[in-house]
Amino acid sequence: MDQPSILIISDDAELSRAVTGRWQSERRVPAFTLMSSDVCLGFDPDTFHLAIAGGLRPAALSVVLEAMDATGKRVLFVTEDMRLVQTVHDRWPSIAILRQQENWLDTLVLVAGEILQRVRAEVEAQRFEQANTSLERQALLGRYMLEMRHTLNNTLTCVLGNSELLLLEPGSLSAGARSQIETIRNMSLRMHEILQRFSSLEKELTVVDRQAEKENGAKSQAAVASI
Repeated sequence: MDQPSILIISDDAELSRAVTGRWQSERRVPAFTLMSSDVCLGFDPDTFHLAIAGGLRPAALSVVLEAMDATGKRVLFVTEDMRLVQTVHDRWPSIAILRQQENWLDTLVLVAGEILQRVRAEVEAQRFEQANTSLERQALLGRYMLEMRHTLNNTLTCVLGNSELLLLEPGSLSAGARSQIETIRNMSLRMHEILQRFSSLEKELTVVDRQAEKENGAKSQAAVASI
């Protein structure tokens, strides 16, 4: 998440100007998208990280907040009406509420910044989880290949040996059959080389693991000695 994006939904143009204007004094300014309650229902939830709603027409309040809550994104509702605070809290408990009291814009920027930090952390955690899942799948495939290499090697040895025996009898094969058996032998040799590479990689990784264990042990001993 290089630059956070904030969707502001309001029927009060002054509120939208006040929020975006206050943010200009911050070191990091998010990208803003401004919408009124009339057009906000066509939004794409993947285009913003936080929605700020306030100054909505009474008739549109429930429709907008219901749609915002359904996205699963972070939503911050601002109002100066105490009755709305309780109403929104009861109907949409996942929506954060901020009263428009003294210095409310400073509080808004602070709260929104904390929310965006949490969103950024969640995005990073999800990315690492996906990468970890991919690595686990690759590791599982690698372990399976290492476990099966002996079985595959024995099978290839059988195929290679029989093809060599057939090629030792030049008069018993037609030119076409001989060419096909030579292809089988050559491909078997190629597969054998690949399996040998698996064995070499396993030995190399074992050496790396042992070296890492030695280095970690030495660091642990040095840390204990320095206490």
